[in-house]
Amino acid sequence: MKLALTVFLLSALCPRTSGEEAQTAADQLLVLTVATKETDGFRRFMRTAKHFNYTVKVLGQDEEWMGGDYMSSPGGGQKVRLLKAALDEMKDDNRIILFVDSYDVVFASSPKELLKKFQQAGHKVVFSSESLIWPDRHLEDKYPHVKEGNRFLGSGGFIGLVANVREMVSSWTGEDGDSDQLFFTNIYINPEMRKSLNITVDSKCRLFQNLHGSLDEVVLKFEDGHVRARNLLYDTLPVVIHGNGPTKLQLNYLANYIPNTWSFESGCTECHEDLRPLSDVQESEYPLVWIGVFIQQPTPFVTVFFERLLKLQYPKERLKLFIYNKEVHHEPAVASFLQDHGGLYKEVKLTGPESQLDEASSRNLGFDTCRKDPDCEYFFNLDIEVVLKNENTIKTLIEQNLPIVAPLITRTGRLWSNFWGALSPEGFYARSEDYVDIVQGRRVSVWNVPYVSSVYLMKAHLLRSELLDPELFSSNTLDPDMAFCHNVRSKGVFMFVTNMHSFGRILSTENYVTGHLHNDLWQIFENPQDWEDRYIHENYTSIVKDKLVETPCPDVYWFPVFSEVACNHLVEEMENFGKWSGGGNMDNRIQGGYENVPTIDIHMNQINYEKEWQQFLLEYIAPLTEKMYPGYYTKAQFDLAFVVRYKPDEQPFLRPHHDASTFTINIALNERGTDYEGGGCRFLRYDCSVKSPRKGWALMHPGRLTHYHEGLPTTAGVRYIAVSFVDP
Repeated sequence: MKLALTVFLLSALCPRTSGEEAQTAADQLLVLTVATKETDGFRRFMRTAKHFNYTVKVLGQDEEWMGGDYMSSPGGGQKVRLLKAALDEMKDDNRIILFVDSYDVVFASSPKELLKKFQQAGHKVVFSSESLIWPDRHLEDKYPHVKEGNRFLGSGGFIGLVANVREMVSSWTGEDGDSDQLFFTNIYINPEMRKSLNITVDSKCRLFQNLHGSLDEVVLKFEDGHVRARNLLYDTLPVVIHGNGPTKLQLNYLANYIPNTWSFESGCTECHEDLRPLSDVQESEYPLVWIGVFIQQPTPFVTVFFERLLKLQYPKERLKLFIYNKEVHHEPAVASFLQDHGGLYKEVKLTGPESQLDEASSRNLGFDTCRKDPDCEYFFNLDIEVVLKNENTIKTLIEQNLPIVAPLITRTGRLWSNFWGALSPEGFYARSEDYVDIVQGRRVSVWNVPYVSSVYLMKAHLLRSELLDPELFSSNTLDPDMAFCHNVRSKGVFMFVTNMHSFGRILSTENYVTGHLHNDLWQIFENPQDWEDRYIHENYTSIVKDKLVETPCPDVYWFPVFSEVACNHLVEEMENFGKWSGGGNMDNRIQGGYENVPTIDIHMNQINYEKEWQQFLLEYIAPLTEKMYPGYYTKAQFDLAFVVRYKPDEQPFLRPHHDASTFTINIALNERGTDYEGGGCRFLRYDCSVKSPRKGWALMHPGRLTHYHEGLPTTAGVRYIAVSFVDP
């Protein structure tokens, strides 16, 4: 583990007369930060320092970290060595030093407030305090008692005069891997040294807030456009927030708001900083991106997925495709896409079911493909269940210039998304306080989160540095996505999710049955929005507004409802089923076994589609019925819903009849002049005919009594219609 420290050198505050020109606290401050490596946490720390106008000088750059790993054992002696060396070069003993970790620290306020609170403490050295003793519990009885607050010393942050701090560390002779916390603890619990150096602890967290052991005490305080961390137990507003020990993720959460990163008044204040704009870059110079497409389970709307992939607004010559397909069921769709469009991309690699790779291995292989390609600048993970509606997603994510960033997608009508706002102590999902607001768009920003999945963009250099492990997705206890995010977090790499744009949604793959020819037809319940996008006519939502409903005959309404794909799929599904009725009067499929006016047809219940068909009628027909026939309300009940086939040599027409319904829906499933000749419907009472029914358009008319009608002869080809006798 690498570690960064910060040393703030502050001029001692001297009394001034009201007429003196007062120097600002920022001018008095010199920040010395010890950083052996520039991590995401360190960069965040520096941004907060810059926000409050701290001046920073870095020590220990490129020095190997030998101070151990705090998460597994005590360490940090290297910090004391570097501090001691820095103090030996300082001449002004009356300056003030603030010494804090930086990888897991943010500032919540200014140097001025920090210095004021240090003065009010009335001591020459003030350490941060903790509610938990570490690393030696046997020393608890030797700790001095405090009137109120935390007793125990935390070495991750302290402030004091140069002379006192220099004397405090002068006795250090330890190794880099020795415990800095134990070193300072032994000084503090020694009464003579504590008095001589004039040391105390910030027991009420006025200057420092260590989060470990105190998470329930700390909340965000929003006030007048400013955001602070508030300690509820002591009603204080600490200046330095330290995510010590296992509280790094809680610090990440707080730092999504502090200092003024996001507020209710101004929203996100940093989302447009440090961007990588592509607007001034020639498309031939765009970063090269490997898109990893992963098909891990049977998934609806795969053909549509590839249509959207093709529409992404990013030059194809700067894209390479890695496709892993585990499902034999989806091989035709993948093969069709690559045959028609694979040549547009700079390179394509396909790994199919024959490889028998598990999910972790397939994802590791995808990452390794980018890792080994020296031209790869980004890896864009895109799972097959992602519905990416925003065609500029790749460009938008690249411009954010973040290590790993995911576009927020959700499941329609649910709070399920592709990120977690928090983790449980066991490392599984937990809901953060702001999760619902982020998912529902009430808080818009770029959020540091502990887990992303399904779709995200990663900088490729991470795969060649911090994330060099070729088994990032492999684990004996965690699923692949959780293992990946765990490994990313353990390397100090930040993950983000952005909801600054609308990106799309994620499909439900539960209950997806693959036993039909066109399985997507059955998705009206599981994925209603995707079903609508695929199967409902593009002009359906404009029917009433744009007056697309026509009235070719009295009380007969004609309007678009099905897309061309819906018509084709329904016809092909029926022909694939193939069990057309014989057109005789005896029909054991219906109650009573006798049909007065038989047709050659297949009923919806024969292909197990009656529930889906009723849902279609409820969602897309019933609202129009209520508009066209005011005062009538339907529950879209039916006994008969079927697809009819008319052929000149089979059954070319249908004799005059009344329908056994309150109203009937008759949808044309193919095109006159292209697929057949003749056909149509004639209403005898009004001597009115619809002879050129449009594909995907529905005729809606009363059934019993008034609208006696016949099917006109089909003279060539094959005509298909979908008929529903509603409210029999």
